[in-house]
Amino acid sequence: MSRRTIQSLTVFSALLIIGVVITQIYWVKQALDLRHRQFNQNAHIALQDVAGKLAHVCGVMQTTNPVEQLSPEYFLVNTNATTQPEMLEHFIKDSFTKHNLIADFEVGIYDCTTNRIRYGMSLSTKNNDKIPAKTTNWIKTDKYPYYFGVRFPQQETYFAGSISGAIWSSALVLVAVSFFAYALFVILRQKQLSEVQRDFVNNMTHELQTPISTIRIAADVLNSDNIVSQPARHKRYVQIVQDEILRLQGQVEMVLSMAKAERDALHLQKERLDARQMIESILLPYEEKVRFQANATNSMIDADPFHLRCLISNLVDNALKYSDDVPDVVVETYNKGNNLVIAVRDQGIGIAPEYQKKVFNQFFRIPYGDVHNVKGFGIGLSYVKQIVRAHRWHLGLESALGKGSTFKITIPQKHA
Repeated sequence: MSRRTIQSLTVFSALLIIGVVITQIYWVKQALDLRHRQFNQNAHIALQDVAGKLAHVCGVMQTTNPVEQLSPEYFLVNTNATTQPEMLEHFIKDSFTKHNLIADFEVGIYDCTTNRIRYGMSLSTKNNDKIPAKTTNWIKTDKYPYYFGVRFPQQETYFAGSISGAIWSSALVLVAVSFFAYALFVILRQKQLSEVQRDFVNNMTHELQTPISTIRIAADVLNSDNIVSQPARHKRYVQIVQDEILRLQGQVEMVLSMAKAERDALHLQKERLDARQMIESILLPYEEKVRFQANATNSMIDADPFHLRCLISNLVDNALKYSDDVPDVVVETYNKGNNLVIAVRDQGIGIAPEYQKKVFNQFFRIPYGDVHNVKGFGIGLSYVKQIVRAHRWHLGLESALGKGSTFKITIPQKHA
């Protein structure tokens, strides 16, 4: 399956997931709104019944619309007469039960002589409990001389409980969608890792074939009869074989070191060495391609010689690979406080800001320009990062597109 097809399927799946979630939220909201309307309707009808019963008992005429809803949870009922609390409780609970309003509520009776709502009581159609309730903040009106108010303080809880099935089904849908999204992520991640592994094997095969071919050619020359009579030529081909074997050893060791570093099993053989002398020896084969600026007055450090050599070689090779036709690569050493800084600077294509942290990830290749044409395993900078971390050094990168890159390794120094 092509990358474009996978991307299209991913986008389509994401849109479906978003659509399912939005639809589920919409239906839950619709169900809540419907419950709100049903509850308000039932409360309105039940309170009208209560007003009618009170008017009949008190012998007064009932108004046309005695019930007024002042807020989502607060109803006011005009009675046109004084109301006895015990009788009001009985009528309300009886009417609420009749209209399936199984909920907690509070009742307050307005006293026109004191202009305040008296008799605040919390009641419930679920039980016979009676708890005094505060009515100081209840809304009052000047429309009626006699009225009572009813509040439903736990209305939202009541609504949520009434549609608990819909809420649980929504939760299950969200869980299923989350698992689907995670499975899709894992599949895409595995495919990406598979592609990275394939590219790594291809790159590694190509890189190993080059020194093997060179050694084969040199071995054929050394196996000829007349090579013995040409000491200079014989020595040159022996040196070629030795150099290519060292190159192979370095490549294999780099891969093995990466594997050990991932398992935290990388053991360093540290020695006291002169970084300046090592860098000079490393740069000998590069001739005029790389310049060395030894500005450090003290270049003695404790390091693993093999891994330090591979580290610097990787940075130099990386600088040359990503430079223009005429590379301008500089290796510089200088002291900064109690540290030695080794900087490898080039004037190449540079690295975009969004990729500067990713270049140290294993197998990462910058996906633009002619970077895909550059040979390598794709683990050089990752190896550098692992070796720097194992030594407890610091690795820094400064880069800008079209202006080159500078890799800096800061190494603490011990002073006698």
